[in-house]
This record gives sequence, structure tokens and C-alpha cells, in this order.
Amino acid sequence: MNNRMKRLLLPLLFMVSVLLAVNQLSAQGKTAAPASPPPLKVFVSVDMEGIWGVVHGNQCSANSPEYQIARKWMAQDTNSVVQGLFEGGATEVVVNDSHGSMRNIIASELDPRAVLISGSPKPLSMMEGIDSSFAACIFVGYHARAGSAPAVLDHTISGAAIYSIRINGIEMPELGINAALAGYFKVPVVMLTGDTETCRQAQELLGKELVTVAVKEAINRLAARNYAREKVLVDLREGARKALASLKNFRSYQLQPPYQFEINLHNSQQAELGILIPGVRRPAPRTLTFTSQDYLEAFKLARALIALAGVS
Repeated sequence: MNNRMKRLLLPLLFMVSVLLAVNQLSAQGKTAAPASPPPLKVFVSVDMEGIWGVVHGNQCSANSPEYQIARKWMAQDTNSVVQGLFEGGATEVVVNDSHGSMRNIIASELDPRAVLISGSPKPLSMMEGIDSSFAACIFVGYHARAGSAPAVLDHTISGAAIYSIRINGIEMPELGINAALAGYFKVPVVMLTGDTETCRQAQELLGKELVTVAVKEAINRLAARNYAREKVLVDLREGARKALASLKNFRSYQLQPPYQFEINLHNSQQAELGILIPGVRRPAPRTLTFTSQDYLEAFKLARALIALAGVS
């Protein structure tokens, strides 16, 4: 290479080396963009008998003038929970209206950030919408199993038809039947609200780590001490935040197969249609039993038998 060419290349090489140095410094100065937090979906099933202020069946019936105010209390209790969930880091909240006709929550009064599932019939009833994409499940406004005392409006799914339901020998409240369905999808139940007896049954079945918020204390089946309203709403919000903060401590509630269901009805006539279904046995006049290896299938069959009992 002659001297003239060297004189031409040296400035060019100098400029290239400067640009490379600048680019390297710039890259070192940049910080990696923060990773987006993983989605945190929460499923909320809302019943009515365990809502603050509700002490009588008339308040849960669309035919009663007391129903409209109870609907508002239902939305308020739910909204406090939803608010706590979003404050606790939830990215999506799905609320399933789970009482009666399942058209109780006034849609326009629900926190607009929440997705509302309403109407019936629904394949999974009180648990419609649950799947394995959810990180947690919450039960709001739930009640104690049939035969509990003192407990507000105690019953199991259908007060007119069901005396008791046992799964693998365990007498189940609705909260247990539904928690096992959440467990089928490996979703833990992390919080429950209702009266004091319902909260006791929930922790007995699902574990002491379950966050419970008692909104009232039953005096008898149709009377209760409703706790101070403003404190209840704060407790519901804080309970939801606490539940998400300790999410890693929860495990889903899973029963072991085979799943042996025993449905005890109020009278023998209510068992007549159920025995027409293959695989269903009638070991006693008002008792239907069946066994399944799949809890989802068993859940649906139990719902079908209860519906048939209601029209027998």
C-alpha cells in the first residue's frame, strides 16, 4: 500500500472506530425493557344468601319487593372484592352470577373492569367460566350446607329437593362441590365470604389458610346480626388483597378418584326420574348414587339428577 492510499484510509478507519465505540457505549447505557407481568386472572362465583343484609328467602326472590335492594347489596359486596383484587395485582376478574336465575347482579352497577357472566341454564352452573387459565377462585355470598344451625338460609343447591350430598363419604356444602370443580382445573379457592358458620365450614374443608370474611352472624335460619356496613366493605376489599398477596400458599382442593356421589333427597318421588339414567343406582327410596372417574362429568351428572328431582 502506497503512502497516498494510507493517507486516504487512515481518516476513514478513525471514523469507523469512533462510531463503533459510540455504539458500544450507547448499548451499555441502555437498560432492558421491563418484562410484562404474567396475567393474573381471578374467577369470582357470587351467591346471594351469604350477602350482607340478606336474612330471608324473600330478599333472594324476584317476586318480592325486597329483592331489588338485596341486588344492590350483592353488587356492592362483589365490587368491594373486585376492587381489592385489582389493587392486589389482578389483571382480569370474571364474575359469575350464581344464584337462582343467575340474573341478580345489576350489570350496570358492577365494577366495569370485571367481566360478568349471567343467566341460566349454564353447563357449569355456579362455576360457569372456570378453567385452568385462572390463578385463583373466590366465593362471595355463599351459605352453609343443608342442616346447619345457626346459619342463614342453609341449603345445598336446591332447598326443595336436596337433604344432603356426599362425595367420597364427605357431606358437602355447595362451596365444597364447587371448590372440587375448581380443583379439577387446578385452581385454588383463596377466599370466601358469608355468615360465620359458612366461613367455619369453608376453613374446615379447604384449610385454615383460606381467607374468610364474615359479613354477618346467624341468630337462626331467618335472622342474623349484620356487621357494620362500612367495615364489611373495607374487610371485603382487604380480604381480597390479602388473598392474592398470599397466593403462593394455596393449593387447589382435589378429591381422589373414583368419585362416589350420594344424593339424598327429601322424598322418594324425587328419585323416580334419576334412576332412568344409566349408571345411577337407588340403594334407598330417596337416595341416588353413582361413581365416576372424571369429576367434571360427575359434577354435570349430579346437576342433572338435581334438576330431575325438581320436576319429579
